[in-house]
Amino acid sequence: MTTAGTLYVVATPIGNLEDVSLRAARLLREADLVAAEDTRAVRVLLRHVDAIPWPPGSAVNPARRVVSLFEGNEAARTEDVVAAVAAGQRVALVSEAGTPGVSDPGARVVRAAIDAGAKIEVVPGPVAAVAALVASGLPTDRFLFVGFPPREAGDRRALFGQLRGQAATMIFYEAPDRVAATCGDLADALGGERAACLSRELTKVYEEHVRASLAELAARYGEVPPRGECTLVVAGAAEAPPEIDLEAELRRLLAAGLGPKDAAQRLVVVTGKPRRQLYQLALALAREGGGGR
Repeated sequence: MTTAGTLYVVATPIGNLEDVSLRAARLLREADLVAAEDTRAVRVLLRHVDAIPWPPGSAVNPARRVVSLFEGNEAARTEDVVAAVAAGQRVALVSEAGTPGVSDPGARVVRAAIDAGAKIEVVPGPVAAVAALVASGLPTDRFLFVGFPPREAGDRRALFGQLRGQAATMIFYEAPDRVAATCGDLADALGGERAACLSRELTKVYEEHVRASLAELAARYGEVPPRGECTLVVAGAAEAPPEIDLEAELRRLLAAGLGPKDAAQRLVVVTGKPRRQLYQLALALAREGGGGR
């Protein structure tokens, strides 16, 4: 089946409303339905581009409306949005800021619309990751967008261990109250001297870029957390890290007095290996040497 309407995936400003494109403004004015992550935020944007007020029950377009589509209701709302596209409506999908589907709700809707045979048009716009990358002064020829790291400390450290040998510049989104912990864990995994840049409040009045080592950023924000939305850019590895002999390193840590659990946790950060795998090996080595649990 091929649907009659079009799903417009519309990127919106990440802070400064003047960054909205002419095409995005036009489509927001013409849309029959706007599916928005934050309806309050999108109404501010709609007013800015003269897209509202929409006359309720307008004889020209009685169906014109704004609906919410966020992480909590994306699964249920997707069917309604795709049905609107199938009915021939022009549907604009927007997130609170930036591009829907990129660290924001929207990917499920796009996939469902594609499966339904809908026409998809992406209207590009400002991207915090790219803006921070360029402002960092770090290499831009190759980069890896990681998005938000896991909140759970063990999962976060395991991920950072897997990135230890990554040569591309890495880009992370992070909440202000977790910036210090993330920089600290990255310093443990990649080396405290690794160059990085913390960008916050991009395109806004208090935009700031702090260029320093991971260890310096961890210390700075451990005292006073940053304010606003944060993007962290980290330099890639200059050369491949040496292979770690897991058994030899675990034996060394156990001999130094660490228990199997702590020894395993220490290696998660620098290897990215699963905690359970490292713990089982450490436990076997401890028993072999007559150590405790």
